[in-house]
Amino acid sequence: MRGGLSLLILGLIMALLLSITLAITLGSVEIHPGTVWGIALAHVPIFGEWVAVDWTRAQQTIIWDIRFPRVLLAAVVGAGLSVVGVAIQSLVRNSLADPYILGVSSGASVGATLVILFGAFSIYGQYALSMGAFLGSLLSILLIFSLSRMGGQISTVRLLLAGIAISAILSAVTSLIIFSAPNEHGIQTVLFWMSGSLAGAKWEYLTIPSLVVIACLLVLLAQYRSLNAMLMGEESASTLGVNTTQFRKLLLVITALLTGVIVAISGAIGFVGLMMPHIVRVIVGSDHRRVLPVSALLGAIFLIWADALARLSFAPEELPIGIITALCGGPFFIWLMLRSSYSFGRGGR
Repeated sequence: MRGGLSLLILGLIMALLLSITLAITLGSVEIHPGTVWGIALAHVPIFGEWVAVDWTRAQQTIIWDIRFPRVLLAAVVGAGLSVVGVAIQSLVRNSLADPYILGVSSGASVGATLVILFGAFSIYGQYALSMGAFLGSLLSILLIFSLSRMGGQISTVRLLLAGIAISAILSAVTSLIIFSAPNEHGIQTVLFWMSGSLAGAKWEYLTIPSLVVIACLLVLLAQYRSLNAMLMGEESASTLGVNTTQFRKLLLVITALLTGVIVAISGAIGFVGLMMPHIVRVIVGSDHRRVLPVSALLGAIFLIWADALARLSFAPEELPIGIITALCGGPFFIWLMLRSSYSFGRGGR
């Protein structure tokens, strides 16, 4: 199985590189794949002097300054949404859980909207948007998790109802903030951003999300035994030596941090965290040592193509990427909900 996993991960890495290359070539200006990597290698000091420049300045601007950062940001966001989906599903032991469906993204949107329209959390400087989104997502997940645990065990129905209720309240708060904002241009930016968008991606936007996604992925991989134990229920996990209280707090922080950072950079993009982990579990089983890396890679590939579809479907106009993911994820959610078994462990329904 380990050899099969290695081949699967290698195949997904190759598919990711191919997806990045093809997505960059697509657009109003057609560009050869060789030109894409020629320009990329020209920016690497080790290889730069060996690359023959056979492209125009306009092509370099389009590829390096516009398309490359956008496609890479799509990969980072897709991977991050998939990882946070794995984390939150392990936290509540339910495969219907997703930051968007449960309202965690709505909490992040409230914090981010306050920053965009009113300059809240300005003391954090360039990190204000990420900090606002993180605090909003942390507050929402704490409320949802507390409500879903009333009565002792997490109930799927209570979890979904709590998520819907909190999401509705926070969406109303966001609308109220937008309604009271004095900046009309800022309002238009927020409304487009709330549906998810990777437009305007820049190289400097990649650093924080990339570091956060990689760090959280490594932390979760280091805790894969605890994640596996949690699937059997908190009592069973405790007998196996897992400090469930501390581990639950860790998962809460990771979920809030990932959701906040991703929402701050791309807006609310739904259903990726629902679909990717579930598809991966069907392929490789429930062992988080396999689920986490495969989910991250599959999520990156999926969102690259979802963003390409959003860019090209109604060109030169651009669809919010959240529309594409919702059209894919909505039917998937309905199918998953109608299945007879959609929970992990005991007490998940």
